[in-house]
Amino acid sequence: ARTVMTYIAKKCGICFQPPSVILIYKDDNKDKTRQRIMPVRNFSKFSDCSMAAEQLKNNPRHKAYLEGVSLHQLKKLYSLLKGHLGGETLAESLEKFRQEETIDPEEDMNKLDDKELARRKSIMDELFEKNRKKKDDPDFIYDIEVEFPQDEQLESCGWDAESGEEI
Repeated sequence: ARTVMTYIAKKCGICFQPPSVILIYKDDNKDKTRQRIMPVRNFSKFSDCSMAAEQLKNNPRHKAYLEGVSLHQLKKLYSLLKGHLGGETLAESLEKFRQEETIDPEEDMNKLDDKELARRKSIMDELFEKNRKKKDDPDFIYDIEVEFPQDEQLESCGWDAESGEEI
């Protein structure tokens, strides 16, 4: 029987020169912290960060090591590398990535094309899943009732009032 190697990812980062993803991990069987350098090849300022992140995560040589690293984090690292290759500073690349990953509540999403709309929806789904309370969460409460304060008297609407007229 072959023993299964399990690795616990501690830190994951990017090196600009030479372009590579660096993983600091712990081998579950031994009590040693190790470093794995995964070179980034065939990547330019025009490359697709999502595709590059998926390819690295699914690479048979690195798959076991990257089990504990999210696809989102790898995508962020690739976008930082892409910005560096495009001449941006690290701060500019980080700000650009933050803007791409946040939703502007004032933005009119009716004017977006299908690809951009799908991207915004996936960001919202990710945010929803991150904030959602599940039954196994320690602070989960079933059936919460909230009283909302009323600062002013409610106005009655004409259509809301009972009328003697039959329709």
